[in-house]
Amino acid sequence: MSKQRKLLFTVTIIYTLFIIYFMFFAFGRGDSVADSYTFIFVPDNFLKLPNPLELLHPTLMDIVSLGNTAAFIPFGILIPLLYPMKFVRFIILFMLSILLLETVQALTLLGSFDIGDVLKNSSGAVIGFVAYSIGIRAKTVQGSVFSIGISIFLLLIMNWGIGVGIDKAIAKNPGSFVALNEWENSSGVTSKNTTLVPFKIKGQKITPQFNVYDTNGKKSETYTYKFNDKDFYFYLHYGIPDQNDLKGNISVSVDGRQIFLSHFEKDDPLRTPQVFDWYFEQADELTITIEGNEKAWDVGYREMKHFWE
Repeated sequence: MSKQRKLLFTVTIIYTLFIIYFMFFAFGRGDSVADSYTFIFVPDNFLKLPNPLELLHPTLMDIVSLGNTAAFIPFGILIPLLYPMKFVRFIILFMLSILLLETVQALTLLGSFDIGDVLKNSSGAVIGFVAYSIGIRAKTVQGSVFSIGISIFLLLIMNWGIGVGIDKAIAKNPGSFVALNEWENSSGVTSKNTTLVPFKIKGQKITPQFNVYDTNGKKSETYTYKFNDKDFYFYLHYGIPDQNDLKGNISVSVDGRQIFLSHFEKDDPLRTPQVFDWYFEQADELTITIEGNEKAWDVGYREMKHFWE
């Protein structure tokens, strides 16, 4: 083995160990072990890099997202330098290696198996391989290095553009509004509200379009609805109608965790019709608790779906 080849081999080994360290132990992974195996087979985004404007004030996740692509570019250069091979063989071997490392990450609880990381890592290797293939055509070493550098820059931009386009095409979008007209109350009885009587709040006439929920003459009432781990935007109008006893409150909880609480009294300057909306990711059970003379109306959601669903 020539000195140049030995040097390349040593650099490749050292760089590989560096990458493995970051995959398994960086960012505090060695200090906090996950409670369960995590396998993510549907990526949050495809090949998307952080927006250039976001990189002016990058967050840790922006750096990680960029690094998941850029850090693997050298493999697309070092591997073919050591072992000349065609692109198809290179990318198959590379992806198999990354899939193995991602699986070990999940099984050792030092990370997760994320198909999004596999795609980003592989795109970086592809950029390196293509840039190397272009660079070796130069007649001088300086020209080769310059060609590889320019190619990497242009391919990264192209990769970012393709990723943005694919993400927009496969991203989840909110569907049509679905009114929640059937809830299970605290007695375990399914309550279906069909009487939509107008009322006033601070003199403003409210005409519900879909549903109305209140305490049904009790001190308080709790309504639950099962979403079965859906992703959705939730909407709820609420307020206390004009009457003698202007007291009440309303709270919203998801999977046992309270995420909203509002309390009104007679002289509260904010006692006007209000709207609560929230994005829920993989929510199972949603609970609304109404006390006093509070009312909730036009309660519903818009489920996030892919275009093929």
